[in-house]
Amino acid sequence: MAKVLKEELFNTLPAVQVNEEEITKELLKELQEFHKKIVVLDDDPTGTQTVHDISVYTEWTEDALTQGFDEANSEFYVLTNSRAFSRQHTTEVHQTIAQRVSAIAKKTGKDFIVISRSDSTLRGHYPLETQVLKDTLEANGAPVIDGEVLMPFFKEGGRFTIGNVHYVQEGDYLVPANETEFAQDSTFGYTAATMPEYIEEKTGGAYKADSVTCIALEDLRAGNIDKVAAQLEAVHDFNKVIVNCTDYIDVKVFALALLKAMKAGRHFMFRSAAALTKVLGGVSDKPLLTKEELVVAGNTNGGLIIIGSHVKKTTQQLEKLKELDNIDFIEFNHLMVLESDEKLEAEIQRVIDKTEANLKKGITTAVMTGRKLLKMDTKEESLRVSVKISDALVSIVTRLSVQPKFIIAKGGITSSDVATKGLSIKKALVLGQVAPGIPAWKAGSESKFPGMSYVVFPGNVGAVTTLRDVVAMMNA
Repeated sequence: MAKVLKEELFNTLPAVQVNEEEITKELLKELQEFHKKIVVLDDDPTGTQTVHDISVYTEWTEDALTQGFDEANSEFYVLTNSRAFSRQHTTEVHQTIAQRVSAIAKKTGKDFIVISRSDSTLRGHYPLETQVLKDTLEANGAPVIDGEVLMPFFKEGGRFTIGNVHYVQEGDYLVPANETEFAQDSTFGYTAATMPEYIEEKTGGAYKADSVTCIALEDLRAGNIDKVAAQLEAVHDFNKVIVNCTDYIDVKVFALALLKAMKAGRHFMFRSAAALTKVLGGVSDKPLLTKEELVVAGNTNGGLIIIGSHVKKTTQQLEKLKELDNIDFIEFNHLMVLESDEKLEAEIQRVIDKTEANLKKGITTAVMTGRKLLKMDTKEESLRVSVKISDALVSIVTRLSVQPKFIIAKGGITSSDVATKGLSIKKALVLGQVAPGIPAWKAGSESKFPGMSYVVFPGNVGAVTTLRDVVAMMNA
């Protein structure tokens, strides 16, 4: 398949025949009667990019999960960061979480559903994670899970599913996901052109493309809730459901059909990007955050930007960031992870010394890894080296003795490690977004800098100018 102009493709889509305001009211009414806790397992911190006033727990202890179940909110996030894990480790983590969630649900008498929130460009441990969750939940007393819903749609990031093809927006064009750099990922790559074929490829043929139930835009736009609900009710044996979406109205209509199918006794697992969590969580829209909401008044230190992502968009955004004349840039030589521990430590200390000196002078500082990609022999080795680079970057935050006026972390693995290891965040509140698809958290009281705003900036989200614009706003 070839890339297409977004405007041309969108002009061919079926018209919306439902009233979104009425659909939204009906959905909120149904959600008030949906007495299930929504547990979102997020494989990196960027999944909070559509919500606000929702808690994020960065550990999955019984105490943390119990807190989540006890909250008034219907939904809470658990940051697993499993995209940085080996297959074995992510298996163990998901087994543990599923066992604990099952036990807490029985103890509290609260029912639940699990959403496995992952990358809108289809990277991650799929189908491993959702299969492990299904098997473990059922082994611990959950009803048999009839099917799995996949919804990689993420409007804010320019990810659209049309005609069962998942597209990534690049400028004015929509590119099939399998033709993007993300499909070439050294750990999570794929070749399939359509979502049903992606499922067959990723499951090694266990679930065939022709067995996938595809929810059509035509039915969603026409408000055919009963028809879509019937499709969902017909799914069995953990077969897969693909949802075509290009806007939130599509998700809302689907959610009504889903709730109808669940009322009829059907049970589902979910693998989605960030749109479904917002809609099922009943989260309202909120204006973008302002500097006054993000920067602690009276803090005259510089801000800190940590850039670990190597995707093309991050590199382009970094170049635009360099247009600002009040930022100092320090390049961390990531090649030192292949050298001795002594050389790596010396490089880390060099960066820390320069960063601290800058911050104390009120100079906002961007610390980034070199742009040269390291190609390793195996997927596991590539992942191990990526984690080692991230650990080195994070140690810079861990060892800071001065609080920046803000921290922005760029990239999934990097932002997770900065949160959990660098800032020691165990629980955060999602404040909202600084730009579409770019969340900001308020660090908990237990963290290194309590109450500080922390911006989680995905590697593959935003225009080439977005990072520059966000930093300029916060640094003004």
